[in-house]
Amino acid sequence: MNHSGWLGGWSGAGGPWFYLGLFALGSFLLLWRLEALSSRGFEGTVLGALVMPYCSGLGNLIFVDVLLREGGPGAEVLTNAFVNNMTNLTLLLGLPAIFWGLTLVDGERAGAGPARDRSEGEQRRQGVLVTLLAGLVFCGVVWVQGWDGRIGRGEGWCLVLLFLAWQGWHVWEVLQENRRQEGRLLGWVLVLDVVGLGVGAWLTYASIQWLVDWVLSRPEGLLSARYLGWLSGWLLVTPNAVLALYYGWRGRPEVVYSSQVGDGHICIPLCVGLYAVFRPLEVPDFFMPAMAGLCLVSLVHLGFVRWLGRLPRWMGWVLVAAYVGFVQQGLP
Repeated sequence: MNHSGWLGGWSGAGGPWFYLGLFALGSFLLLWRLEALSSRGFEGTVLGALVMPYCSGLGNLIFVDVLLREGGPGAEVLTNAFVNNMTNLTLLLGLPAIFWGLTLVDGERAGAGPARDRSEGEQRRQGVLVTLLAGLVFCGVVWVQGWDGRIGRGEGWCLVLLFLAWQGWHVWEVLQENRRQEGRLLGWVLVLDVVGLGVGAWLTYASIQWLVDWVLSRPEGLLSARYLGWLSGWLLVTPNAVLALYYGWRGRPEVVYSSQVGDGHICIPLCVGLYAVFRPLEVPDFFMPAMAGLCLVSLVHLGFVRWLGRLPRWMGWVLVAAYVGFVQQGLP
């Protein structure tokens, strides 16, 4: 890979710091315009599952494009998707639960408070449950497809179409809500939001691509091509970390949940499917236990959201500890 245009002029010892600053600016633009969408009535789970994944998951799509153009192995796509999703479901949901709590509806006081508050809490819970179920289905489909050791072109198309059907359902939800609110959600102001999100996403992409290239240029050590799948998974999940911590601090648990799980939908099934459409994907040795682990963590979240309506702080600690163990066991 090489750097082109004005971006290629920034190199040397200050290069990484410059692109980290560029990433921070892109993240700020994304948060600013996402807040504008939220303030105009976009429902939290739709915001997290329809809009945010394309902002935070753009780097994952670019990563697939780079591997396809340069003949990179498909195993790195699966490693990237696995690390990204596991980070989302453990570390980036565990930390907000520890710091602020992720309470969608308080099961202990489900009968208390105004009926409107209870109704809104149930709507948040139902939205998160549907998003988690979709993620579990996507992981299950990919798991089954990889049982024979490869994911072919036809299976890749199946994954892409499955993702598009899921997104189409969210678009229909937005159109229905726009009709109920007499055009409040859609309009010319939305164009400004889209432009702002596009600029923020581009700045994020530019900074991520430079940093990935910088890591790949290092011949040895942890920051080297040997750990491309792991490092790209960590790097490309960073925008989602910003979203998780920000919306956790803002007290928007439904957005925290849907943004993390929705970002996983970009990796599985979309990124895996797109790679398989152009080149059959041979699954690595870790594939079977990795998919089993993702399904297990998804089931844990489904259980807590369904029966308690929240992710307790103690479970946040368990998820963070599980992530540390996952890194210790898998990285070597």
